[in-house]
Formats: sequence, structure tokens, C-alpha cells
Amino acid sequence: LQTAKTVISMTDHSTIRAYVVDDSVKTRRGKTMPGISSHFDHLNGRCVRGQQSRTRGLATEKQFIPLDSELYISRVKAQPLTKAFADGRSIVAKRYRDAQSMSKPEMIHRMIKRAARSDIHAQYFLADSWFASKSILAFMDAQSLVSIVRMKKNKTRYRTMDNTSALATAAELYQHHIKGQWQKIKGRPYQSKAITVELNLAKSIKEPDHWIKVKLLFVRGVNEEKQRAGKHDWALFLSTDTHLSDERILEIYALRWGIEVYFKEAKQKLGFLKEQSTHYSAYIASIHLTALRFCLLLLTQHEEGAARLSDSRNDMINSLCTLDVASRLWVIFRALISGALDELSKLYGVSAAQEIMNQIDKTVQEFFMQVLQMDTFTLRLEAKSIGDEC
Repeated sequence: LQTAKTVISMTDHSTIRAYVVDDSVKTRRGKTMPGISSHFDHLNGRCVRGQQSRTRGLATEKQFIPLDSELYISRVKAQPLTKAFADGRSIVAKRYRDAQSMSKPEMIHRMIKRAARSDIHAQYFLADSWFASKSILAFMDAQSLVSIVRMKKNKTRYRTMDNTSALATAAELYQHHIKGQWQKIKGRPYQSKAITVELNLAKSIKEPDHWIKVKLLFVRGVNEEKQRAGKHDWALFLSTDTHLSDERILEIYALRWGIEVYFKEAKQKLGFLKEQSTHYSAYIASIHLTALRFCLLLLTQHEEGAARLSDSRNDMINSLCTLDVASRLWVIFRALISGALDELSKLYGVSAAQEIMNQIDKTVQEFFMQVLQMDTFTLRLEAKSIGDEC
């Protein structure tokens, strides 16, 4: 969180800030890897064995910054620890117990509270339909966050605000209030129609009613050839701020795409859950090191003025590849130089030839240290910049 806070303060001064949550499943099949369980992968539409990481980040008009991640272990086909933790009070032991016992809403609640304690604030909460539960919406309402979420077309019932105050599902609202009344969104390839209703956030009939006003936004893509919308041709969004325009709701929700880009970059380039280890601590380290690498790329992008984060990443990869090739070539060159000096030692003596070789080794070593910014001059300069040395 502290690294993310530094990145935000240095690179982003956007007025719109939104918490975004999502999960990603990494397929793993190791028979001795603890914490592997069965998860539904909504990208593939089927259950897979692996690890699920739930991530919360901050999305702005400029970028997405990962803030927090948690692993989740389901109760289906869960693989136990091969060896008990040496210290049950350790952070990794606590994380393991939380991954087993905490529900999705509980994890999200804790993540949002951690961000608030770290003074990282937002105005909105964005999530897809997998995180649009009543429990999460109620928590965000209590935190004074405006929720803009994608809703499922399930049996959740909404109360209309007309004279009837009838309860209706999203499909029923579509049939009676939306169908045939689509309006074109200016400058967008979509049609929309919104209705303000009330939603009861009480999770069961045993709890007291907790009705709040919400705006349901029905959206479909413009199709010039197909004049009538079928029952599956529309999407449903919910906003707890009923005063936001249709266009504004879609614009803010579009910021959620940043977390999808993050997961793709993390899996393909940043080593997300690629550790082949039987230690649960390695998995905890992996999801957080991935976020740190992404934050460093954001800083590099800002400092270099790169248009895209991938440009900064590719430049860094090319530089490291060049350095790797240089270090490998030096092994060959050193062998050639050493062979030549062996011949010279017959003329000038072994000690002189060895002195020359030692000096060459020292010069090359200093070069590599300077390239890696581990030389004394760079380290002292770095210390001065943060006030560690006068």
C-alpha cells in the first residue's frame, strides 16, 4: 500500500478515483501445492483447479494502480498443507486461515478499510456482476462510496417508485418499462434507458428492511439491422447515485477495464503465481511482488513520458537482455584474453600477466556494477537524495 501511495502521489492527480475489485484464476495442478482448490472461471465458463487471487486497485482517468490482493481457497477439492507452519502467529499462517474462512464480501470489506487507513480515498466503487451482492453494496453505502456495478439478470426484486410500488425483477422491469423505449447515447454506439427504483439491502427476511434508491441503467449496442432487442441483447448496470447521467455512468464504469489490463500484464509478463513451490508463503509473495513490479513500471512510464506502460516494460526488457548478452560475451572474451596473457607471461613473467588480468577483471566488474546502479557513487547519490547522508 505504501508503494502504491507513492506512485499515486508522484504520477496521478486525477479528480475521479474509483476502487475496483475483481478476481483472477490461475490454473495449477501440482499435487503437493497447498491452497489449490476448485474455482469457477467465468472467462472459460467452467470450474478449474488452481488459485484465485482477489485484487483491489485504484482506477483514475489516467491509470490503474493495484493496492491489495488476497488469495481465496474454496471448500471444493481444497488441497491441504503438506507441512504445518512453524509459527501459527506468522503473517503467512494468518493469510492462509483467512483464505480458508473469509467470504468474498468479508475480504472486500477488509481491503477497503485498509485503504482508508492508508489515506487512499476514492469516490466510487466499480465491480462486475460477481461482486454486486447486497452485502457489498450495503458496505459501500455505509462508507459513502457511490457504487456503479454490473448486475445479473437474476431474481433480485426491485420496488418501483410509481403509485403501485410493485416488486419486479430486472427482466420484468425490462418488459414493462424499457422495451421499445430505447434512447441513443450521444457519441456512443449504444442505446440506453434508465429507471429509478428501490432496492432492499437486507440479506434475509430476519434482518430489518434497508431500502435505498438506485438507478438501473439498461444498455444495448446499436444494431441498425435488428430493430427489436431480444431477451439477451441488453446489459444491466446499477448506480447508487440516481443523479448521474447515463453517459456518465458508462464513462466511470469504463475505468474498471484497467484491472483487466493489469491481470493480463501480470500473467503474461510479471510472474503472477508462476512459482513452482510447495510453500504457501511463495504464493503470498508472488501476488504482492507482481503488484510491486507493476507499480515500478508505472513510475518508469511516468519518468520516461511513455505513452503506454508496455513501452516502458519492453524498453526495460531490452536493456536487461542487452546486459545479459554482454555478461555472457565477457566470459568468452575473458577466456581469449587469458589465453593471450598466458603467452605474454613467458616473456614478461607470470606476475605481470596476472596483474594485467586482475586489472581487466576489476574494470569490467565496475562497469557491470555501474550499469546495475550498485556502484558506490550512485548509492551515495541516492542516499543524499533521501537525506540519509549530508
